[in-house]
Parts: sequence; C-alpha cells; structure tokens
Amino acid sequence: MPEKYVIGLDYGTLSGRAVLVDVRTGETAAQSEKKYSHGLLEKELPDGSSLPSGWTLAEPADYLEVLTETIPQLLAASGVKAEDIAGIGLDVTASTFLPVDEQGIPLCRQAELARRPHAWMKLWKHHAASAQAERMTELARRRKEPFLDWCGGVINAEWMLPKLAQIAEEDPELYRLTDCFMEAGDWLVRQLTGEWTRSMCIAGYKLQYRPGEGYPSGEYLKEESPLLEHVAEEKLGGRPVKLGEMAGRLTEDMAARLGLNPGTPVAAAAIDAHSAVPSVGIRRPGELLMVLGTSCCAMLCSEKEAFIPGIFGMVKGGILPGYVGYEAGQSSVGDTFDWFVKNCVPESYGRQAREQGVNLHQLLTEKTRKLKVGENGLIALDWWNGNRSCLADADLKGMIVGLTLSTKPEDIYRALIESSAFGMRTILEAFEAGGVAVDRVYACGGIARKNTLMMQIYADVLDREIRIGSSEQGSALGAAMFGAVAGGIYSDVSEAAGAMGHTEPCAYVPVPENAAAYRRLFREYRELHDYFGRGGNSVMKRLG
Repeated sequence: MPEKYVIGLDYGTLSGRAVLVDVRTGETAAQSEKKYSHGLLEKELPDGSSLPSGWTLAEPADYLEVLTETIPQLLAASGVKAEDIAGIGLDVTASTFLPVDEQGIPLCRQAELARRPHAWMKLWKHHAASAQAERMTELARRRKEPFLDWCGGVINAEWMLPKLAQIAEEDPELYRLTDCFMEAGDWLVRQLTGEWTRSMCIAGYKLQYRPGEGYPSGEYLKEESPLLEHVAEEKLGGRPVKLGEMAGRLTEDMAARLGLNPGTPVAAAAIDAHSAVPSVGIRRPGELLMVLGTSCCAMLCSEKEAFIPGIFGMVKGGILPGYVGYEAGQSSVGDTFDWFVKNCVPESYGRQAREQGVNLHQLLTEKTRKLKVGENGLIALDWWNGNRSCLADADLKGMIVGLTLSTKPEDIYRALIESSAFGMRTILEAFEAGGVAVDRVYACGGIARKNTLMMQIYADVLDREIRIGSSEQGSALGAAMFGAVAGGIYSDVSEAAGAMGHTEPCAYVPVPENAAAYRRLFREYRELHDYFGRGGNSVMKRLG
C-alpha cells in the first residue's frame, strides 16, 4: 500500500481535536487541538443577553475555526503533502444541533435573530428541555409508540426531539423560520463538501430514526405540538448516509482554506463516542467501550436486539456493520471532578499543589491513593448533571452520604470516583439482565490514559479486566478510520479497526479483596440509587 494518511476530527464539549493518521498502522503522525473561542454559552449570549438555568449553547463559528486552524497545523507539523490525504472523517457530540436557513447559514448569524437563544447551536448537555422530554415519554407510553422499545423506554432531554419541542413551544416563530435543524456533524460535512446529508448513525440514536420505519409518527408528534407533525418532511432534510460512507468531496473553496486538494473524500459524520469504538480494535460483539471524559458513553455491540431500560439507543449498524449497536452512559464524570476541585477544595490544598508542582487533580489523586476501600465512610450518587442511564432523568442531582467533621477533600474525591464506577456497573448489569453479554471491557479518553487510580477503582468495582486504548485521541482516530473507509482504503470500519486500532500492552486487573469490598458498597449504592431515582423519594425534583 502506498504511503497514505487520513485526517480525523473530533468535536468535544470544550474543544476540537484533529489527528493525521497513517492508514496502514493507525499511528498518529501529527495532532492539533483548538479550544472553542467562545467556550460554552451557559449564562449569557455573546451580546450579554442572559440565559435561563439549564441552557448550554455554542457559537457555530468556533466549530469552523477548528477546521481552518487544526488541519493546516497537521500538514505543517508532519510535512505530509495534500495529495497523500486519502480521506477526512469527523465526529461531534450529539445531539448538538443548530437551526439553519436554505443556504445552511445558522440563524444566529442574522442580526435580527441573534438575541434569540433558540437561534444558536444547542449542545448535547442542554437540559432545559427536561419538561418536554418527560411529557413526550408519558405520551409515547400512553400511545404505546413502538420507538420506545429501541431507545430504552425513556425519551432523554439530551436528544433532538424534546429540544425541538422546546423551540416549538417557546419560540414558534423561529421554528417556522428554520429551513432545517442540522446536527452539528451534518452541518460541518455540508461546510466541507457543499452536500446536504443526514448521518443515519446520529439520526438513529438522537432522533429515534429506524430504517424501514422512519422517525416517530406524525400523529404522535402532533399530539405533543402541532408544529412537530411534519417535522421529518419539513425540517429534517438531507440525503441519508451511513457510517463510513462518503458523504461528499471537499469543495475547491474549502480545500484552499485548509491546504488540501479539492475532491478529497469526506465521510458521513459520526457521534464522538461511537467513533471511538474502532480505535481500540473492537470488531466483534460483546466488547464494551467506556469513553471517559467530561461525561461517559458506554458502547456495546450485539448480534441481537433486546429491550434494555434506560439505554440511549439501539441501532443496527450504528457502531459496527452487521451488529446492533447499543449506547448508554453517564452525564457527568470529568465534569463532576472539575466541579469539586473548583468549588470545594481549600486554599491550603492549592498551596500544597503549587509547592509540589502539580495540579489539584494530581494532588487529590495521590492523597486518595492512600485510602483503603471504604475507609472514607462515604457513598455518593453520580448524578451531578442528571442521570443518563439507566434512569434517563436529567432532573436528578448528586448526593454524598456519610459526611462528618473529619471528612477531608480526598475522602470526597474518592467517593466521587467510586460513584462514577458504581454508575457504570449499574449499566453493565442492565445489559446483562437484558440478555446482552459483556465479555470484555475497554476504556479510552483522557481520564483512562492519565488517571491510573481511577482505572484501578473501575476494574475493582466492575470486577473485570479493563484494556486501555493506545491513542490519546480515540474518537479522532476512529473518525480517521471512517475517512479511510470513505476514501476506499478499507471496505468497512471493522477492517479498518483490525489494521489501525490498538490498546496498551498492559491491562487493569481487579484486586480480589478490593472487588469483594466494593460488592458490599455497591449494594448500598443501589439502595440509594433506587430509592431516590425510582420514586421512593422525589425530593430532588421538589427542590427544583
């Protein structure tokens, strides 16, 4: 095979990353990162207009900056020539979407609409549509809508439909002005290629689309809001494209801006977590990947369909060709640790960290490492940004039980780590209870590669060996693999995963005595989980 490379772009919550990858080995020749210039719009719009609680928006121009800054940097750093680029792939958080006009221009670019919050890009973690999600769930249950079976029985506020219902309810004029609601991934493909496509991967998991059956029925959507009755025909256009399929070719204008050749193949957009699966070499069912970052996604393939309460979606071919791809996860992992460090650690710890030349996360990790299982006397619920799986309730809140006047920051830090591991064990047990086997566990993402203590705690809590992806940018590497398939280098993503995906040579193995102790603590966690999450006490909702 001649020396060829592919570009993978991974759009996360706070920044975009790009990698240049050798198609033969999966080795990264260069990588670049660009933080979004405007960050997250959670309290106000760029003009200072305030936002209500629960809103998370973004500036679409920031996403274009990632393209125009990182790709030229890849070429400059590597010396690779434009003619050696075989394809481009990209993934984005989902459902992260924006309303656009007939030319694909975001409505927030129009001066008369810029002060209207619904004109901006909504991020996956926009939870202000929780009321709509609950209402739509109850309506679907009452109508016995079949799509509930393939999305875990609950509509989540992070998906597009409840967010569209929020727009229709709160700003119907803007809803009518919108030509198309585009997932950010599809919008970026359109910027690169000029082609108007809709990723069936994203539509399957975030819009409840099912091949052969389409979107949820117009009758159901009309009962939620008359404006939504014909949303599929009127507001969700775009040529359907599958993972690995070529969505289009790079336009001359964009090629000039990026320093690439016109006509370079561009793959259909993927979801960031789904994109990471092939990066660790997963090619078969029964192998679960945890993508650990600000949140956590758990991806698993199976040969069969099964109803798993609280999963985020079940899509045939949504992750690997020929298999049913399941998605579950947690709404806050790294975000929880960051919240704690920024708000709950005394200055004396900050001073100690500076003296040692480390950050607070590193200092707390080392202090936490000295604690034995159960020594801190604490149990926490990992709902600091709501629960994604398996309760699918964005209104749930975090909790720490067992605090005393002797509790130290490292005690709480460890309890938060353990709670995230307990949440993942809950997900694994839900899969297995539903008859979907979990034979192996993998992890990737910054936390998986950097925090050895956390990964050992995960191995002990799950009582399973955990293998870690070799790439620092697993999702971007997976996106590059989709680019390799779109460029004709490999026949499908499974073949690409076999050649380009890798894990570290060593794995985290559970310590038997720790695993036994965590089994006892997990029973306490589950009792709290079910009591506060399944109707025993709805105090979290009553407190607002």
